[in-house]
Amino acid sequence: MIEVEVFGASLAPQVPSAGEITQLCASAAACRGVEDGHVAIEFVDGARIARLNLEHRGKPGPTDVLSFPIDGIEPGGYRIAAASSGGQAPASDEPLPPRELGDIVICPQHTADVREAIVHGMLHLLGMDHERDDGEMLALQRQLLAGVRR
Repeated sequence: MIEVEVFGASLAPQVPSAGEITQLCASAAACRGVEDGHVAIEFVDGARIARLNLEHRGKPGPTDVLSFPIDGIEPGGYRIAAASSGGQAPASDEPLPPRELGDIVICPQHTADVREAIVHGMLHLLGMDHERDDGEMLALQRQLLAGVRR
C-alpha cells in the first residue's frame, strides 16, 4: 500500500482530494513494480522552491516540482540495503518492509497541472529521469494521466 502525507495544501486551492493524490502515486508506483511505501508531498511558495532548486540542483529561480528520493530501489521492487537490523543482508529474493520513497515538493504558482506535478515527482522518486531516458518517463506520465482524466 502506498501511504501519502500532504503538507501545505492551503497553498494550492486546486489540489486534488487525498484519495486522488494517493491513487496518482499508487498508479505511478505500480508501473515501476512498487506496491508499498511512503511518500510526503509538500506544497510550497515560489521563494521556497527557488531556494531548494538552487541548493539541490544549482539552478536559480523557481521550478514546478522537485523530488527527493530516500531509499534506493533495484529492479524487481527490492530496496537497496547494506544489512538488516541483525547485521546480515537479507536474501536477494526476500522483500523488505515498505520503504520510504521520499519527498515531492510542488510550487502551485509555477505548476500548470498539480496532478501532472504529482505523477512527475513520483516517477522521479522511483528512479526515472526524463533528461536521460529518451522520452520513456514523459510517455509513461502521459499514459498515467490519461487514465485519470476520463
